[in-house]
Amino acid sequence: MDENAGLSLPKDILDRLFAFSKSTSLIDALEVLAKISRTADGRADLASKSVLAVILDLIQGHLECLNSELLKSSLKLLRNLCAGEVVNQDTFIEKNGVGITSTVLRAVMDTPALDCGAVRIALQALANVSLAGERHQQTIWVQFFPQEFLKLARIRSQDTVDPLCMILYACQDGNPVRLAELCGEHGLSLVSEIARTASIVGFREEWFKLLLSVICLEEAHLPTLFAKLAVAPADDSKDVQMGYDEFSPEQAFLISILSEILNERLNDVTISNEFALYILGLFRKASRLVDFSERGKLALPTGSSPIDVLGYTLAMLRDVCALGGPMENAQDATGTLLSSGLLDLLLNLLRELEPPTIISIAMNHGQRQGNLDSKQLKRCPYKGFRRDIVAVIGNCLYRRRSVQDEVRCKDGVILLMQQCAADEDNPFLREWGIWTVRNLFEGNTENQRAVAELELQGTVNTPEIAELGLRVELDQKTRRPKLVNSA
Repeated sequence: MDENAGLSLPKDILDRLFAFSKSTSLIDALEVLAKISRTADGRADLASKSVLAVILDLIQGHLECLNSELLKSSLKLLRNLCAGEVVNQDTFIEKNGVGITSTVLRAVMDTPALDCGAVRIALQALANVSLAGERHQQTIWVQFFPQEFLKLARIRSQDTVDPLCMILYACQDGNPVRLAELCGEHGLSLVSEIARTASIVGFREEWFKLLLSVICLEEAHLPTLFAKLAVAPADDSKDVQMGYDEFSPEQAFLISILSEILNERLNDVTISNEFALYILGLFRKASRLVDFSERGKLALPTGSSPIDVLGYTLAMLRDVCALGGPMENAQDATGTLLSSGLLDLLLNLLRELEPPTIISIAMNHGQRQGNLDSKQLKRCPYKGFRRDIVAVIGNCLYRRRSVQDEVRCKDGVILLMQQCAADEDNPFLREWGIWTVRNLFEGNTENQRAVAELELQGTVNTPEIAELGLRVELDQKTRRPKLVNSA
């Protein structure tokens, strides 16, 4: 049976493809050539035979004759041919490959059953071409930005996220004009749709993070992008804006990814004061929205948008405050956060939390009826909340005499010493507590003296606390536990 029967394709195109591939059917020819084009030598050989131009002619003039399998095989060959082969990349531009690919994408998206695989391969071909240089990037940008990109971003499939982000990142990299467009109204609407899609289906490669890093860390557009994610997408049945007192799942997702990016790039990013203050503002808002009456059973992410925003902004504050230099600087991001009330906010939150597990055990061992009203105390809304608060304070204290003194003046010395204990709801609390206390006392005789002069009544001990060289004492007035040196 003739496998090419029913295909109304020019004989010259078929004959050339058959000759190059030594095949007798179109599908076999395309698969053989795609395999050859996986290597640099293979791509160079096929470039000398103008195979890419033949495939573009095939798609442009006979798209309606290609079934799904043939179309994807043709696109796969185009993608492979354009992977780092300059001759093919140039030919793609000269033969209107960008326009042809745009036509293919529109046709695929207009079909009742969207073939996301075909979309992915077409975008990968464009992504390979976008790496070739300015002329290639500008041609793609003019053809697709913003509307065609926006339609692609609204395809809720992981297949679109990675190659689309790769194209956008390559096109803006080193080009201030296209970067400005990407950070403008239309561009941020596009990125917000990509973020919506990624929040639903996820992403595999780093291009999404690289794009967000440019827009939110290197540029100053996090507030606008965050606000756009509070609005339901146009194709969603919910066409109302979320209330100002809520966080959307997409906003929580964005903050979680930015937290990852910041943690991964600590040594090569510069955080602006404006960015730091915006994150602090989100943390304040989340701390007002979260219900602290229930103890969280999950670590981040919890699935609760307010709790996730609370936790990931706290993690970002921890990392921002770890970026300070060896000298105290009131003008850097940490100094700006401190002057905006960060320390007060965290110390108050810490005071309002129920004691760590080990101290609660010590209290139960050391008193018959303590009557400490635990109902009035807040609980950690996720596993690690107390640890994260302590970590931020510890980083703020590092080589900052003014913060050391402020903690003492705000009666926070013993409060922080209480955190040098194990807590089943806060992994690594002990380690962060020890780091924080060390920074609190380092070079500060006043803080050391404040501990030495403690005069409290009643003592209970547990082996774990004793191993730290500490002991728990209960203030008979307040019935609150305190950790003091056992020496």
